[in-house]
Amino acid sequence: MRIKLFMLLVIYFFYNPSQAAAVNVAVAANFSGPMQKIASAFDQSTGHKTIIAYGTVGKFYAQIKSGAPFDLLISADQETPEQLEKDNLAVAESRFTYAIGKLVLWSSRPGFVDEHGDILKKDDFKHIAIANPKVAVYGEAAIEALNKLGLTQQLQARFVTGENITQAYQFVSSGNAELGFIAWSQIYEEGRAIPGSYWLVPQDLYPSLRQDAVLLTRGKDNVAAKDLLAFLRSDTAKNIIRSYGYDN
Repeated sequence: MRIKLFMLLVIYFFYNPSQAAAVNVAVAANFSGPMQKIASAFDQSTGHKTIIAYGTVGKFYAQIKSGAPFDLLISADQETPEQLEKDNLAVAESRFTYAIGKLVLWSSRPGFVDEHGDILKKDDFKHIAIANPKVAVYGEAAIEALNKLGLTQQLQARFVTGENITQAYQFVSSGNAELGFIAWSQIYEEGRAIPGSYWLVPQDLYPSLRQDAVLLTRGKDNVAAKDLLAFLRSDTAKNIIRSYGYDN
Protein backbone atom coordinates (compact mmCIF):
# COMPACT_ATOMS: atom_id res chain seq x y z
CA MET A 1 0.00 0.00 0.00
CA ARG A 2 2.82 2.39 0.90
CA ILE A 3 4.64 1.54 -2.34
CA LYS A 4 1.51 2.31 -4.39
CA LEU A 5 1.07 5.62 -2.57
CA PHE A 6 4.73 6.49 -3.18
CA MET A 7 4.38 5.75 -6.91
CA LEU A 8 1.25 7.90 -7.14
CA LEU A 9 3.13 10.79 -5.53
CA VAL A 10 6.02 10.36 -7.97
CA ILE A 11 3.63 10.44 -10.92
CA TYR A 12 1.86 13.50 -9.49
CA PHE A 13 5.03 15.54 -8.99
CA PHE A 14 6.93 14.49 -12.10
CA TYR A 15 4.10 14.04 -14.59
CA ASN A 16 1.36 16.38 -13.46
CA PRO A 17 -0.82 17.50 -16.39
CA SER A 18 -1.48 20.79 -14.62
CA GLN A 19 2.24 21.56 -15.04
CA ALA A 20 2.23 20.77 -18.76
CA ALA A 21 2.59 23.65 -21.20
CA ALA A 22 2.99 24.32 -24.91
CA VAL A 23 6.15 25.69 -26.54
CA ASN A 24 6.31 27.34 -29.96
CA VAL A 25 9.64 26.64 -31.63
CA ALA A 26 11.21 28.11 -34.76
CA VAL A 27 13.50 25.42 -36.19
CA ALA A 28 16.01 25.65 -39.03
CA ALA A 29 14.86 23.52 -41.96
CA ASN A 30 18.04 21.41 -42.01
CA PHE A 31 17.20 20.15 -38.51
CA SER A 32 13.66 18.93 -39.31
CA GLY A 33 14.49 15.20 -39.16
CA PRO A 34 16.12 15.10 -35.73
CA MET A 35 13.74 17.72 -34.34
CA GLN A 36 10.72 15.54 -35.03
CA LYS A 37 12.25 12.72 -32.99
CA ILE A 38 13.47 15.04 -30.24
CA ALA A 39 10.06 16.71 -29.92
CA SER A 40 8.32 13.34 -29.74
CA ALA A 41 10.66 12.10 -26.99
CA PHE A 42 10.39 15.40 -25.12
CA ASP A 43 6.59 15.54 -25.24
CA GLN A 44 6.29 11.92 -24.17
CA SER A 45 8.63 12.31 -21.22
CA THR A 46 7.34 15.67 -19.93
CA GLY A 47 3.70 15.97 -20.95
CA HIS A 48 4.47 19.28 -22.67
CA LYS A 49 3.39 20.00 -26.25
CA THR A 50 5.94 21.13 -28.83
CA ILE A 51 4.59 23.21 -31.73
CA ILE A 52 7.17 23.50 -34.51
CA ALA A 53 7.62 25.83 -37.48
CA TYR A 54 10.40 25.02 -39.97
CA GLY A 55 12.11 27.59 -42.17
CA THR A 56 15.17 29.72 -42.82
CA VAL A 57 16.87 31.66 -40.06
CA GLY A 58 16.81 34.86 -42.13
CA LYS A 59 13.03 34.79 -42.29
CA PHE A 60 12.69 33.71 -38.66
CA TYR A 61 14.80 36.67 -37.59
CA ALA A 62 12.51 39.09 -39.44
CA GLN A 63 9.42 37.40 -37.99
CA ILE A 64 10.74 37.49 -34.41
CA LYS A 65 11.63 41.16 -34.83
CA SER A 66 8.03 41.73 -35.93
CA GLY A 67 6.61 39.98 -32.87
CA ALA A 68 6.07 36.41 -34.07
CA PRO A 69 4.95 34.19 -31.14
CA PHE A 70 8.02 31.97 -30.84
CA ASP A 71 9.46 30.87 -27.50
CA LEU A 72 12.63 29.22 -28.80
CA LEU A 73 14.84 29.52 -31.86
CA ILE A 74 16.78 26.44 -32.92
CA SER A 75 18.95 28.09 -35.51
CA ALA A 76 21.22 27.00 -38.37
CA ASP A 77 23.90 29.50 -37.30
CA GLN A 78 25.37 31.34 -34.35
CA GLU A 79 24.99 34.86 -35.69
CA THR A 80 21.19 35.04 -35.63
CA PRO A 81 20.75 33.97 -31.97
CA GLU A 82 23.61 36.29 -31.03
CA GLN A 83 21.96 39.20 -32.83
CA LEU A 84 18.64 38.48 -31.12
CA GLU A 85 20.44 38.76 -27.78
CA LYS A 86 21.80 42.16 -28.83
CA ASP A 87 18.28 43.18 -29.85
CA ASN A 88 16.99 42.17 -26.39
CA LEU A 89 14.76 39.60 -28.07
CA ALA A 90 16.57 36.61 -26.54
CA VAL A 91 17.50 35.74 -22.97
CA ALA A 92 21.15 36.48 -22.20
CA GLU A 93 23.38 33.45 -21.56
CA SER A 94 20.72 30.96 -22.72
CA ARG A 95 22.41 30.41 -26.08
CA PHE A 96 24.50 27.30 -26.78
CA THR A 97 25.69 25.20 -29.73
CA TYR A 98 23.55 22.09 -30.07
CA ALA A 99 25.00 20.78 -33.38
CA ILE A 100 27.63 21.34 -36.05
CA GLY A 101 26.28 20.78 -39.54
CA LYS A 102 27.89 19.54 -42.75
CA LEU A 103 27.38 20.49 -46.39
CA VAL A 104 27.01 17.81 -49.05
CA LEU A 105 26.66 17.75 -52.83
CA TRP A 106 24.02 15.11 -53.58
CA SER A 107 22.26 13.50 -56.52
CA SER A 108 19.42 11.02 -56.38
CA ARG A 109 21.20 9.17 -59.21
CA PRO A 110 23.63 6.46 -58.04
CA GLY A 111 27.14 7.00 -59.39
CA PHE A 112 26.42 10.50 -60.71
CA VAL A 113 28.38 12.48 -58.10
CA ASP A 114 31.99 11.36 -57.67
CA GLU A 115 33.85 11.27 -54.35
CA HIS A 116 35.88 14.40 -55.17
CA GLY A 117 33.10 16.62 -56.52
CA ASP A 118 34.66 16.76 -59.99
CA ILE A 119 31.15 16.59 -61.49
CA LEU A 120 30.96 20.34 -60.81
CA LYS A 121 33.60 20.96 -63.47
CA LYS A 122 31.79 18.97 -66.16
CA ASP A 123 28.88 19.65 -68.51
CA ASP A 124 26.98 16.54 -67.47
CA PHE A 125 24.16 18.44 -65.76
CA LYS A 126 21.82 21.32 -66.51
CA HIS A 127 20.64 22.29 -63.04
CA ILE A 128 22.18 22.47 -59.58
CA ALA A 129 19.97 23.22 -56.57
CA ILE A 130 20.95 25.48 -53.68
CA ALA A 131 19.02 27.15 -50.88
CA ASN A 132 18.62 30.91 -51.13
CA PRO A 133 21.97 32.22 -49.83
CA LYS A 134 20.38 35.50 -48.72
CA VAL A 135 18.30 33.83 -46.01
CA ALA A 136 19.53 30.21 -45.74
CA VAL A 137 22.80 29.39 -44.00
CA TYR A 138 23.44 26.25 -46.05
CA GLY A 139 22.85 28.18 -49.25
CA GLU A 140 25.41 30.75 -48.13
CA ALA A 141 27.84 27.91 -47.34
CA ALA A 142 27.32 26.44 -50.82
CA ILE A 143 28.20 29.76 -52.46
CA GLU A 144 31.27 30.07 -50.24
CA ALA A 145 32.43 26.60 -51.31
CA LEU A 146 31.87 27.38 -54.98
CA ASN A 147 33.74 30.68 -54.60
CA LYS A 148 36.74 28.87 -53.14
CA LEU A 149 36.60 26.36 -55.98
CA GLY A 150 36.40 29.21 -58.49
CA LEU A 151 33.17 27.82 -59.98
CA THR A 152 30.47 30.31 -58.98
CA GLN A 153 30.34 32.32 -62.19
CA GLN A 154 30.67 29.22 -64.33
CA LEU A 155 27.67 27.53 -62.66
CA GLN A 156 25.44 30.49 -61.81
CA ALA A 157 23.23 30.08 -64.89
CA ARG A 158 22.46 26.51 -63.79
CA PHE A 159 21.33 27.41 -60.26
CA VAL A 160 17.85 26.36 -59.17
CA THR A 161 17.27 28.29 -55.94
CA GLY A 162 15.03 26.93 -53.22
CA GLU A 163 13.44 29.07 -50.55
CA ASN A 164 15.15 26.88 -47.96
CA ILE A 165 17.25 23.74 -47.71
CA THR A 166 14.15 21.52 -47.74
CA GLN A 167 13.08 22.89 -51.10
CA ALA A 168 16.62 22.49 -52.45
CA TYR A 169 16.47 18.83 -51.43
CA GLN A 170 13.07 18.43 -53.10
CA PHE A 171 14.44 19.82 -56.38
CA VAL A 172 17.09 17.10 -56.41
CA SER A 173 14.97 14.21 -55.13
CA SER A 174 12.26 14.96 -57.71
CA GLY A 175 14.77 15.12 -60.56
CA ASN A 176 14.12 18.80 -61.33
CA ALA A 177 17.82 19.31 -60.62
CA GLU A 178 20.40 16.63 -61.30
CA LEU A 179 22.34 17.52 -58.17
CA GLY A 180 22.39 20.08 -55.39
CA PHE A 181 24.02 21.37 -52.23
CA ILE A 182 22.03 20.30 -49.20
CA ALA A 183 22.54 19.43 -45.54
CA TRP A 184 24.22 16.10 -44.79
CA SER A 185 21.48 15.44 -42.21
CA GLN A 186 18.87 15.33 -44.99
CA ILE A 187 20.35 12.21 -46.57
CA TYR A 188 22.06 10.56 -43.59
CA GLU A 189 20.41 8.63 -40.80
CA GLU A 190 21.40 5.77 -38.51
CA GLY A 191 24.87 5.37 -39.96
CA ARG A 192 24.23 5.47 -43.70
CA ALA A 193 23.22 7.72 -46.56
CA ILE A 194 20.02 7.24 -48.53
CA PRO A 195 20.22 5.95 -52.14
CA GLY A 196 21.96 8.20 -54.64
CA SER A 197 25.50 9.55 -54.80
CA TYR A 198 27.23 12.32 -52.87
CA TRP A 199 30.35 14.31 -52.15
CA LEU A 200 30.76 15.40 -48.55
CA VAL A 201 32.17 18.90 -49.06
CA PRO A 202 35.49 19.42 -47.21
CA GLN A 203 34.88 21.66 -44.23
CA ASP A 204 37.73 23.99 -45.14
CA LEU A 205 35.69 25.17 -48.14
CA TYR A 206 32.96 26.83 -46.06
CA PRO A 207 32.58 28.46 -42.63
CA SER A 208 31.90 26.18 -39.68
CA LEU A 209 28.17 25.46 -39.49
CA ARG A 210 27.83 25.80 -35.73
CA GLN A 211 24.13 25.80 -34.94
CA ASP A 212 22.90 27.54 -31.79
CA ALA A 213 19.65 27.37 -29.85
CA VAL A 214 18.41 30.28 -27.75
CA LEU A 215 15.52 31.07 -25.42
CA LEU A 216 13.57 34.01 -26.79
CA THR A 217 12.30 36.78 -24.53
CA ARG A 218 8.71 35.73 -25.15
CA GLY A 219 9.48 32.30 -23.70
CA LYS A 220 11.46 33.37 -20.64
CA ASP A 221 8.59 32.45 -18.27
CA ASN A 222 7.44 29.41 -20.24
CA VAL A 223 8.37 26.25 -18.35
CA ALA A 224 8.04 24.11 -21.51
CA ALA A 225 10.45 26.37 -23.42
CA LYS A 226 13.06 26.16 -20.68
CA ASP A 227 12.58 22.41 -20.34
CA LEU A 228 12.98 21.85 -24.09
CA LEU A 229 16.17 23.93 -24.15
CA ALA A 230 17.53 21.75 -21.34
CA PHE A 231 16.36 18.58 -23.12
CA LEU A 232 18.45 19.53 -26.16
CA ARG A 233 21.51 19.04 -23.94
CA SER A 234 20.40 15.59 -22.78
CA ASP A 235 22.03 12.34 -23.89
CA THR A 236 18.77 11.36 -25.58
CA ALA A 237 18.80 14.45 -27.79
CA LYS A 238 22.54 14.27 -28.43
CA ASN A 239 22.26 10.67 -29.61
CA ILE A 240 19.45 11.60 -32.01
CA ILE A 241 21.46 14.55 -33.33
CA ARG A 242 24.54 12.41 -33.95
CA SER A 243 22.42 9.76 -35.70
CA TYR A 244 21.74 12.36 -38.43
CA GLY A 245 25.43 12.99 -39.05
CA TYR A 246 25.87 16.17 -37.02
CA ASP A 247 28.78 16.71 -34.66
CA ASN A 248 27.91 17.97 -31.19
